[in-house]
Amino acid sequence: MLEILRRETIGGFLLVTAAVTALVVANSPLADEYQALRDTRIGYAPWHLDLTIGQWAADGLLAIFFFLVGLELKRELITGQLRSARTAMVPVFAAVGGVAVPAGIYLAVSGGDAADGWAIPTATDIAFAVAVLAVVGSRLPTALRLFLLTLAVVDDLIAIIIIATVYTEQIQPTPLLISSIPLGMFLFLAHRGSGWLSQHTWAAWVTLLPLGIVFWAFVHASGIHATIAGVILGFAVPVRGGTGAGLAEQFEHRFRPLSTGVAVPIFAFMAAGVTIGGVSGLSATFTDPIALGVIAGLLLGKPIGVLAATWLAVTFTHSRLDPAVRWSDLAAIGLLAGIGFTVSLLVAELSFEGVPVSLAHAKVAVLVASTGAALIAGTVLATKNRRRSIADQM
Repeated sequence: MLEILRRETIGGFLLVTAAVTALVVANSPLADEYQALRDTRIGYAPWHLDLTIGQWAADGLLAIFFFLVGLELKRELITGQLRSARTAMVPVFAAVGGVAVPAGIYLAVSGGDAADGWAIPTATDIAFAVAVLAVVGSRLPTALRLFLLTLAVVDDLIAIIIIATVYTEQIQPTPLLISSIPLGMFLFLAHRGSGWLSQHTWAAWVTLLPLGIVFWAFVHASGIHATIAGVILGFAVPVRGGTGAGLAEQFEHRFRPLSTGVAVPIFAFMAAGVTIGGVSGLSATFTDPIALGVIAGLLLGKPIGVLAATWLAVTFTHSRLDPAVRWSDLAAIGLLAGIGFTVSLLVAELSFEGVPVSLAHAKVAVLVASTGAALIAGTVLATKNRRRSIADQM
């Protein structure tokens, strides 16, 4: 069962299933019960942990997803594509373009009072995008998958910076300072005992996991979005170069099923449940500049930004595309980058907190645009995959 949850394709399937289920329930006679469940408060108030179940999903469970993002980022920086500036230059440029252009398109379409949502179409759901590529692109070049992974990892890094800076309103210095104590202990034990801990997994769970939870709690109390704690903890885990599974690989192996099978689907179920309100509700959504800006940003801005930035990198720097990667492949990768889902839904909640109508329209737009991007990219890549398969057989 756990091995199934480690597959890239399963994560995308569970995410879509959870989101669709939430939409159906939120627009059914069970809508009131769904809302009551999402708004149920659980936790200890003196520690600032009296959160609704919806908040626990966004601040708590999603920290597991971002912990894996942190691990992936560090591995790419130490042993992967981002280790070499020359190799990483093109996908890094593509990621920056894939953030800047969607944000610009959103502001051009929406603007005014809706400007707070500019970051919504900048995100890429790395798990879902890679899952689509894995399903339809078995014969596509390995370099294309590496390009998407690097682009998505850098995209996530930019999203993390945006969340940490733009959506942190007021920082409480005392909890933030105290959080350095469990983080320091986590760093010390992870680095000094990495060899022993990687051989005795139970010891890592007993020592590092409680420290990580305490660190997360103090970061949450400080006012910084608690998912940032997950990223920091991911970066704190040492990455081993060469062969063999180190502590980072052990953590990724253990936490991947928890993220894929529990954290992300529950967050999607709690975040995607939007009451549409029938035909009139859909009409109101798709005439709202917020929704139009999000859809245009993800469906148009992402591929345009990725292609334009890649062309600039190849034309004006010494960087080169892998010979196996074609420009038509990159157009499909740009569309895959338009699958916002998890991170876009999170940014929507942060952007329009306390503005329920705008939040609902933004979420519907994220779901529509992400699904559209997945379907279009999947169709294009499946066609290219079939052509390569025929060519290989000739």
